[in-house]
Amino acid sequence: MKTLHTLPPETSNIAFFERFAAPGRVGLVGLASFIDRRIRRSQRRLDPDGSWSLWSHAFLLEGPRLDGQHWLLESDLDLHSHFVRLGVQENRVDKYLDEAQAPTLAILDFGLDAAQTRAVLVEGLHLLATGARYSIPKVIASWVALKREKLGKRYGRTDERAIYCSAFVHHCYAAAGVDLLPGVVEDNALPELLWSSPLPHQAWLLARA
Repeated sequence: MKTLHTLPPETSNIAFFERFAAPGRVGLVGLASFIDRRIRRSQRRLDPDGSWSLWSHAFLLEGPRLDGQHWLLESDLDLHSHFVRLGVQENRVDKYLDEAQAPTLAILDFGLDAAQTRAVLVEGLHLLATGARYSIPKVIASWVALKREKLGKRYGRTDERAIYCSAFVHHCYAAAGVDLLPGVVEDNALPELLWSSPLPHQAWLLARA
């Protein structure tokens, strides 16, 4: 059950994060790139009307650090001219402040207590420290499960050191004893499924046309 709060579209991304980002909360973003639009389109099978998902990526919020900036944990493909990062990483929320590139944002609060919040972030930091990779094969396997409407079944080989964005969020919550998606295996924990989690939660949405 979701309690939804919709923000005015003129709200800036930085104001959104500063107001609602808190340690252990889940972030969702719908990015504007071609690949992200394909990810959103691929999840249309989860909507009764076949509408595209709002979401192409998910991450965990860590809250403000010593530098006064809000940080996040995520599993992502980060490609630059001078370096490449493929897997679990830490970034500032600055990565999603461009309102043209990140026009849609949400933050989900599942009401974790202090011990659960710590467990979620400790697991995320463990995967960061041990070099967990981003997993393209698992993305493809999730698409197969979605197409076959069997999200409770794992397709392909299991590799615990490889994980994609929303599966990373699902995994870290499971480490704290919280199953965000009952009946869905970790490898199939798509961003749209996190948005529609049956667990009681607060959701803040910033969506622009």
